[in-house]
Amino acid sequence: MSKIRALLNETVLYGLGSIVPRVLNFFLVSLHTRIFLPSEYGILTNLFVWVGLLNIVYTFGMETSYFRFATKPGADPQKIFRSSLTFVIAVSFILSATIIFFSAPIAELFSIGTHVDFIIILAITMFFDSTVAIPFAQLRLKKKASLFALMKVINVVVIIGLNFFFLLKIYDPHVGVGYILYANLIANFLYILFFLKTFLNFRPLWNKLLFSQMFKYAYPIALMGLPAMTNEMFSRMILAQWLPHNFYPGKSSLYALGVFGACFRFSVFMNLVVQAFRFAAEPFFFSNATNKNSPTLFAKVNHYFIIVCCFILISVSVHLDIIKHFISEVYREGIGIVPILLIGYFFLGVYYNFSIWFKLTDKTYFGTLITASGTVLTIFFNYLLIPYFGYFGSSWATVICYGFMMVVCYLLGQKYFPIPYKILYGFGYFALSLVLIQSSIWIKFEHPIISFSFHNLLIIIYLAIAYIFEHKQWGKF
Repeated sequence: MSKIRALLNETVLYGLGSIVPRVLNFFLVSLHTRIFLPSEYGILTNLFVWVGLLNIVYTFGMETSYFRFATKPGADPQKIFRSSLTFVIAVSFILSATIIFFSAPIAELFSIGTHVDFIIILAITMFFDSTVAIPFAQLRLKKKASLFALMKVINVVVIIGLNFFFLLKIYDPHVGVGYILYANLIANFLYILFFLKTFLNFRPLWNKLLFSQMFKYAYPIALMGLPAMTNEMFSRMILAQWLPHNFYPGKSSLYALGVFGACFRFSVFMNLVVQAFRFAAEPFFFSNATNKNSPTLFAKVNHYFIIVCCFILISVSVHLDIIKHFISEVYREGIGIVPILLIGYFFLGVYYNFSIWFKLTDKTYFGTLITASGTVLTIFFNYLLIPYFGYFGSSWATVICYGFMMVVCYLLGQKYFPIPYKILYGFGYFALSLVLIQSSIWIKFEHPIISFSFHNLLIIIYLAIAYIFEHKQWGKF
């Protein structure tokens, strides 16, 4: 149990570095939706979707490869660090230089031909972001979660400050959403300053044999990352193109994309819990891989992860009547997609837990196959559902994709690396969550205080049931 407690402590610290900044950043949605029309916000949504996809190519799976090789018995962590960083810097420079060279036609492709500077800013920002990926991974490996968290918090404070300064003090409509891009560029450049000593002492290393081994391990993860990011981003990439004309009467497809993108941001509550857990869990899983009791340990980790995620699912879903006020009224029509997306990201988090088997057995190609299959489902169900249900169809496609990946990964994992997961207990907590959320929909109270009290009562019921079943084990922490 002490190991699980250590993992929890690190997850909390990474939460401070990932969740707290993103939650603070989430409040910018309130500012943005009050400054920009949905059609303008749709442009920003479209750009950031492609940035998310390209970030996978920039780092090319080298973070996980760095963890794997730096933790092997007899490994030289500094040598692995130098090799990983050399590769990432080289790839990032080539990609960003190419994007800048073709910035004009790329801007035309995104229907922002008068703003070629947007493309150039994003290319430079992605270079800064990928360049610090391996140094951040080194902090995680060295268990410097507090320093990791501090850097992330400072970054987002700068972003928030610059957003308010640009949009409320010197706003020029001709720049528009470009101010958000400038804020991200400046804040990400500060990462370079944070790691300045690391970069000044850095000496490139190119060991052909070592690189060959690391690349062989990393490229399936990169290939896995591309469809994984496609699964996450595809709905926002394609919604405007596949949405039937006048599906939302009197509103353009970019308007619908802006509403979808703004409401999608509410999934941050689940997505960032998953992300913080991943930051802590990945080195945790690798460092405990040789422990003979590791399967039981991994099963317990997944069990408590499910309990926490179900709590997040209930807490956010029953309070949508309050949370929706964080965005401008014109965007609130899409708020109903939030519980659907939360379920999707919950499934994704469980999938990440299950996926440890192919990382520890060096069968990373299974991850590529699973996520590629998920991509096929994502594309198919978006194509099938968008014409009939709009962005609600895209949201359900997310659930189907991640649910499929979760189930298949579990079944294959039990064959190659059996772990005694408490599947029935996990399903029980998930089913309880759905029942409580549905109760909040069926039972309505007009008085806001009574409604708020009832919604919190549902959360208390969940916590009480979890306590009844789990308190004996929690006492062993």
